[in-house]
Amino acid sequence: LDFIRIEPRFCDNPAAALADPEVADTEFRQLINEIHAQGIYVILDIVLNHAANVFNYEGATDTAEWRDNPEYGIFWRDETGQARGEWKDIGSITNPPSNGVVWPKELQRNDFFRRKGEDGTRGDFTGMKELVTDYLIPGTAVYPVRNLLITAYQYLIAKFDLDGYRIDTLQYVEPAFARVFGNAMREYALSIGKKNFFTFGEVWQDDDESRIAEFVGRNTENHDHFVGVDAAIDFPMKKRLEAVCKGFKAPLELSTHFDYRLETLRKIVSSHGDAGRHYVTFLDNHDQDYRFHNPAFPEQTKMALTCMMCMQGIPSVYYGTEQALSGAGNNREFAREALWGRPDAFNQEADLYKFLQDLSVFRASEPALRYGRQYFRHCSENGGAFKNSSLPGGVIAFSRVLNNREVVLVANTSVSQPVIVDILVDKNLHDEGMQWEKLFPFPRTGPLPDLSSTQGDLRTIRVRLNAMQFFVIAQRD
Repeated sequence: LDFIRIEPRFCDNPAAALADPEVADTEFRQLINEIHAQGIYVILDIVLNHAANVFNYEGATDTAEWRDNPEYGIFWRDETGQARGEWKDIGSITNPPSNGVVWPKELQRNDFFRRKGEDGTRGDFTGMKELVTDYLIPGTAVYPVRNLLITAYQYLIAKFDLDGYRIDTLQYVEPAFARVFGNAMREYALSIGKKNFFTFGEVWQDDDESRIAEFVGRNTENHDHFVGVDAAIDFPMKKRLEAVCKGFKAPLELSTHFDYRLETLRKIVSSHGDAGRHYVTFLDNHDQDYRFHNPAFPEQTKMALTCMMCMQGIPSVYYGTEQALSGAGNNREFAREALWGRPDAFNQEADLYKFLQDLSVFRASEPALRYGRQYFRHCSENGGAFKNSSLPGGVIAFSRVLNNREVVLVANTSVSQPVIVDILVDKNLHDEGMQWEKLFPFPRTGPLPDLSSTQGDLRTIRVRLNAMQFFVIAQRD
């Protein structure tokens, strides 16, 4: 309902917060201060595309089928959520309630809302009412709705000392607005001394990297001067990493899409290593119908988390993963299990909790995993031809290279078969007969039994893996 007010229902005393917004503001500021004191950044989930279900359509319906023209008649909602038959034009409502209609008051114009229903790709978003972010004042270059949203979110940065925004449903706003918004947040944050304000958006595309690239970074094919949001949520790699680590798809699916991504990013990034800054990687989130974790195959979860943490990207772990939550069903509530109220809900001795702790420490210790170039490596499984694994249950193999350091991840996705695999490595970085070691998982167990070797013109390292086993390895110093 309100783009600049903290929702009073989330406060310790909702009635007091409803009566006095400063109660909510003070509580939220205190929370952020305590989070910052622990060395944690605060990223707020925001929306540009729509407001809440702030009005009803003619015919007393929450939703309506899309129509181009004319706009539907609407009835604004009061503080109880009821649509009022006499509230057809928000501008004519006398003393609108502070917890009804829409706020701030600058948004209180009917023509700032689309009012054309929805069809799945245009208009409202499942009942939440679309803003007209492409509203242009005739004869000017002024977009009033965009400017209001930019000002509102800059205000929140200043008031609460926020560190970033996750932008919901970003793909439904105009790419030009996404670029302007990202640039405006970045410049405002810099102007008040915040040097690393981070924006990333939900561009839900499972396959289309070109569509994602419209919103992220600086696309050299566009002629404006703005750099878009910093990153996009990485749906393409989520789709493929899940299918490959569970043995449903071949590792070739990962490597092929990665090559496609790099080709798309040639217009955006200045170097191969920069690519990782533009994607927030994940395995599951609140918009899925199920969680990745399957208690019958816990090693798959560890394998996928390790792949995610070692791949290019900014890794994001969904809450509850560390406690092995495993909800699955036919709607999103199955992936929204609550830890609160469960016995021993935040168990710091839980197996996945300790594993993620180790994995985070390991990633932080290896600059190549955060900044390095990435190459999917051809490998030979049990003496076969060198290639990316083309069958489900095959081997994932990729390198991260930073300066003269190469770190290799190798994972056997088969749930039943061990494998001996020879992996191509960079011949310029590794001489024949060099010793390699396992870096992760902990504990480190010393050198691998095989040395780097030469096969024709190729330099390789041999790794032996059991079913669902994975190693991160590097040449021993």
